[in-house]
Formats: sequence, C-alpha cells, structure tokens
Amino acid sequence: MTDSNYTFEQKYLDEVNEKLDIAQKKTEQELARTSNDRADIEKSWGDVRIKTSTYENILDTALSVRQQQQMLIERQNSFQNATNRLQTLKKLKVNPYFARIDFQEKGEEKAETIYIGLGSFSDTPDHFLIYDWRAPISSIYYDGGLGNVEYMTPDGKQNVDVKLKRQFQIEDGVIVTIFDTDEAVGDQMLLDALSGESDTKMKSIVTTIQKEQNKIIRNTSADLLFVQGAAGSGKTAAVLQRVAYLLYRYRGNLNSGQVVLFSPNQLFNDYIDQVLPELGEQNMVQMTYYQYAMRRLPKIQVETLQERFEEHNDAANENITRFKGSLAFFKLVAKYAQTLNKGNLRFKDINFQGKPFFDKEHVAKIYYGYNEQYKLGQRLDATKERLASSLNGRIGNELKEKWVEEAIQNLTKTEIDSLFGDQPREFASEEKEYNFLARKIVVNAFKPIATAIHRNRFINVNAQFAAFLRSVPKMTDLSKWDISATDWEASVERTVTEFKTKQMTLADVSTYLYLYDLITGKHGERDIRFVFIDEIQDYSAFQLAFLKFSFPKAKFTMLGDLNQAIFTKENSKTLLHELGSMFDPEKTSVVQLTKTYRSTQQITDFSKELLVNGEQIIAFNRNGAKPVLAQFDTMAAMEARLIKQIESNNAAHETTAIITKSLAEGLAVDAVLKAANVKATLIRSENQRLVPGVIIVPSYLAKGLEFDAVVAWDISVTNYPSESERQLIYTIASRAMHELTLLACGPVTPLLDRVNPDLYEVE
Repeated sequence: MTDSNYTFEQKYLDEVNEKLDIAQKKTEQELARTSNDRADIEKSWGDVRIKTSTYENILDTALSVRQQQQMLIERQNSFQNATNRLQTLKKLKVNPYFARIDFQEKGEEKAETIYIGLGSFSDTPDHFLIYDWRAPISSIYYDGGLGNVEYMTPDGKQNVDVKLKRQFQIEDGVIVTIFDTDEAVGDQMLLDALSGESDTKMKSIVTTIQKEQNKIIRNTSADLLFVQGAAGSGKTAAVLQRVAYLLYRYRGNLNSGQVVLFSPNQLFNDYIDQVLPELGEQNMVQMTYYQYAMRRLPKIQVETLQERFEEHNDAANENITRFKGSLAFFKLVAKYAQTLNKGNLRFKDINFQGKPFFDKEHVAKIYYGYNEQYKLGQRLDATKERLASSLNGRIGNELKEKWVEEAIQNLTKTEIDSLFGDQPREFASEEKEYNFLARKIVVNAFKPIATAIHRNRFINVNAQFAAFLRSVPKMTDLSKWDISATDWEASVERTVTEFKTKQMTLADVSTYLYLYDLITGKHGERDIRFVFIDEIQDYSAFQLAFLKFSFPKAKFTMLGDLNQAIFTKENSKTLLHELGSMFDPEKTSVVQLTKTYRSTQQITDFSKELLVNGEQIIAFNRNGAKPVLAQFDTMAAMEARLIKQIESNNAAHETTAIITKSLAEGLAVDAVLKAANVKATLIRSENQRLVPGVIIVPSYLAKGLEFDAVVAWDISVTNYPSESERQLIYTIASRAMHELTLLACGPVTPLLDRVNPDLYEVE
C-alpha cells in the first residue's frame, strides 16, 4: 500500500468523522427539542376543558383531545427516530466503516466508490458517505473478488465490474491497516479477527462475512433454508446476521417480535444476546424447545437437559424413543385425532359446589350432536357456545336457590358496596334490589364454570393422551421399529404413572401438545414470520414437524452439525431425508459450510479425525500448538496437572473451559479446585451466565460455545467406553480456539485410536 493511498484514505476518514460529529450534535439538539415539545404537550393536557353541556361541546372536546393525542404521537415518533439515529451515529463514530469497493456499472463512463459500515450515513439526502452492510449494493463486497460480479437488487439481478476491494482496520479515528484484496474477504483481515481472545459474549462477524455465509444471510426465497456446518464454521453467527438483514430488508413490515430463535440452552442464549443490539437491532424472541413446552404446560415437570443427557435407556426404550421422535409417529397422532370426529373423545364433568353442573355425558351428547361435516375445532367451538348459552340461561333459575339467599344474608357492607359499584341504589321494591344482588352473586359464582368452558376443561386431554398411546399397536406395526407389544405396554404404563405425578419426557410433551392442538383446532402462532432452529441434530423429526405445524406462516432456517448429535445420535442421519418430506423441494435451499474458523489448524485437524467422515471439514490456515494428551495412573496426578494447566492459561490471559462429561464430574472438579484455592465457576444449569476466567461446564451445556483453551476432563476408557460417544468427544474438542488439553485417568478411550498420532503430543 503506497503512502499516497494511505494519506488519501486517512483524509477521507477525517472528513467522515467531522461530518459524523456535526450530525451527532444536530441530532442531540433535535432530541432535546423534541423532548421539551413532548413535555409541553403533556403539560397542556390540563388546558383541555371537558365540555358536555351540548352535542357540539362534546364534539369540540373530542376533537381537542384527538388533536393533543396526534401531536404527542408525532413528537414521540420524532423522539424515537432521533434516538435511533443517534445510536447509529455513535456506533459509526467508533468504527465508521471497514471496507471500500470501486465498481463500474454497464454503460457508465467512470467507476463509483462506496464505503461499507455497520450503518448508513449521508450528509445530504442523495449523498451516502457510508452504506449499511445490508444494503443490496454491499453484497458485492461479500460475494466475489475483482472483475464481473452479480448481485441482487429489489429490481432483479445487476452486474458490475469491480475495480478495487479495500479493507480497513480503524482505531480511535486512525487507519491502522489497509488491505487491498481480490478475495471476498481477505485472509489477513479474517486472521486478525480470529486471533483475538474469546469472550463471554459472541461478537458480530459483519466485517469478515464469507461468501457462503452471505448466501445464508441474504436468502429471502426459501421456505426452508438448511445450513449444515462444521463446528466453528460460523453458521450461528451468520444466522444472527441473517436476522439483522431480514429486519433491515423488511423494515416496516417485520419486527423482532415476529422472529423466533430456538437455541440449544439458555446459557447459549445469554452468549449471543449482544450480537443484534451491536448491529442496531432489537433481539428476536429467544427460547429453548424445553422452555416452549414449559410455557404451555407450566404445571408439568418436563424432563430437563441434564436428565435427558444422563438417562440410561435399554435397547427397548431406545427403540421406543426413536419411534416417538419419528415423522411416522407424528402422522399417527394426526390419523388418531381424525377418528375422534366420529367418537371416543374423552370428557370431564364441569362441577359446581362439588356436584356436576354439566356432566360429561351431556357434554358428549352436544359435541357429537353436530353433523359429520364439522371439523374437530368447529365441533369444539359449537359445543362451547352451547354450554355458555346454557350457563347464561341457568342464571335466572338459580336466583331463588337457598345458597344464594344465605350468601346475601352473610354479605358485609364492603361486599355490598363492591357488588353495587357505580350502580344507583334506587330500586322500585325490595324484591328488585334482592334480584339485583342475587344476579351479581350468581354471575360471580358461575365465573369458574365460564372459565372452564372457555379453557376447554370439559375435555379430558390426559385420558385422551393415554388412550392414544394404548391404541398405537392397533394402528401400526410396532415390529418395524423392533418394539414388542409387551415393551410398548410397559412404556405406556410408565408414561401414565409419571404423568399422574406431573412428570413428562420431552418426547411425550411434543405428542401431548400436538394431540391437544388437533383436538382444539388450534392453528399455531400465525403472526410469526421467521423461525430459526439451532443445533437441529439434537431435535427429533417429530419436534421439527410440530414446530412447523405451530408456526404455519413462518419461513424456517435450520442449522446444525450432524457430527455433533449428542441426543439423537444415529437418528440425526435420517433427519435430512425426513426434512425433505416436510417442505416443498422447490422452496428448500441447502448450504454446506465445511470450512471451520474457530480453532487453529492443529486443533481442527485433530478434531476432525475423531469423526468417521471428518475429511469433509477444512481447517482455516491459522497455526498454533498441537493438542496435548496426558494420561495418569491416579486421580490426584490428573488433578495436579489440571491445576498446572489453569495456571499456565491464566498467565497467558486465556479463558479456560474444563469440559466434564456430566454435572457430577463437574461438581467433583469444582471441589478439587476450591481445595487448591483455584478460582473457577461451575456451570450447574443452563440458566447461569458465562463469566470471565476459568469455568467448569458439563458437555451437554457447551454446545455452540467457544473458549481460548479447553481441558477435556478424563477421556479415559472408563468414562468414554462406547462408539456412541464419538460425537460427544468431537463436540468437546471443537470448543477450543487456541489450545486443547486432554486428560485421562487410566487407559485412554479407544475413540482416539483412529486419530493420527502425529496430530497431537503425548506427555
């Protein structure tokens, strides 16, 4: 880079910063002015006189109030717009832009220059000094090198001839480095970004978005965008930028409340919650599938992540779990629900004062009294309407009942005042006053019945769920799933017993909710426009189909790494095929991210050899130390080595994660470190927050996270004996960015046998 180029770019940066300062001062003055105007309008509410003597006076008052409301709304909008503008200006002042591209459009005489940053900035309406990275023209920067580049605009495809691609690193208003490159994003800039230390919060990757990631971010046509990405390939980061892009692209028609992200655990939600605010957008709705289930079943104790990970199923139960998670089982629930249109729906009495008010036989007679053209939801709505009408009709009959008379006699003065409310107490006779109070008492007493009708409490969903499970052997051939009738019957009784104590597995929760929705005619949350599901390899096909059913108007983005399937293991291999049958193939887009950026080449090369098909993963060329394997004869020796490693990492200012297989192991390690006065934080549950320094985390909570240094705790044959844990070991190893240490007490797990010994060092 020549001195003249550097001088030119620094001069341009100085000019932009000067104009940013001017714009910031103007916006601050506008904010102050708008705030004062708003305060004056609020004070002037006292000047509005309420006149009700004539119709004209009432109309004048209404118009005056409406005028005040409109002025206040207008000032509020101005205030909010100025606040948003000021936030963008402050963000740009820290780092105005990170790239420049020069390009020439067909038919134009000379090239045009644009600078790209986190937001747009113009000094006049038609003169942009900085373009938002999400603007259509900015995709030129991400999608290709020099020469002819095609990009999408609202009017269709456009072609330009890219003459220059320049990248900047700016600190405190000074250009530190300039790169000219013919790549989408030059390796040097990416290398500088990746060489930094890890943090407790994920950062935006706007400055280093790669071409394949840009395809994910800007796709607006697919109903299903499936992203298969190796550990550390930037799939989650790219998807968060995708949310920011969509909010920008559909500004005015889409808000963050219409976007839902299902993530692997709450810990991960906390890790990513700064990315969108950093880009100037509000966070979308974030939850785990567990939280989604709990939100709908607050009184049921749903199987936790820890319980799910640590449960030990025999072959029969594993086959049943596999069957319950299949698309075939999902279709079976729908098939069963259809049979309920003709009979066999289970009902409950609606009681009043300990006796049936509407008995279940009466409710069933109403429900099945409608013709066969009625769908389940329509049948239910009609039944509720009849019951509500019948309830209203019973109010008059109930007024003379003895319990009503006793209730009136026992009323206190406060209770009487409450019943009268604002009602004038002038009645033509004592009888009319009595009837007024009696009606109020009866209506209040009937409220629980009205609520029971409104909330479908006359349907016995629990009994229906059990009835469905018991009917399964008659509806399908269980032997195809290697399930015997005896094993199925035993599992049903176990499920029913657990349900009586308000406990449920995650697999059964999905079935229960889907059956309930079909019976009640629910059509899902139709205002949600985009659903993102991270780590889909740990979802069953049933759960994914249920989410598609629950968000019928949404476009889906699903991302994961089938090499990291902790819970579904072998089932994950059929997931792609089953997804294919849920969505229109013409509106399905698959993006494969094979290049991994998180770890050094040495850690990536080691990690990928743990896998059977690991050769598909490509390491980014960033050098570091080889992983270290240390094997010990005693637990005390392994503990001493751990403490030594922590001291070394702390001295190098590296964040360290000790990843244990289970929480029980994590507790044991925590006790050892406490006894040695080594400061560390144990992550016991997904609801904790990541903190700086040393953390101890069970393997099932480490998904999606990354750390400077990882210590894989006790990878012995005793702890990791079986082939089914290969993906778990890979997940643990691939959390490390710069340093990986594997400790084992006793013989090392045979899962390392397939790894080339040249790829790691043995102490």
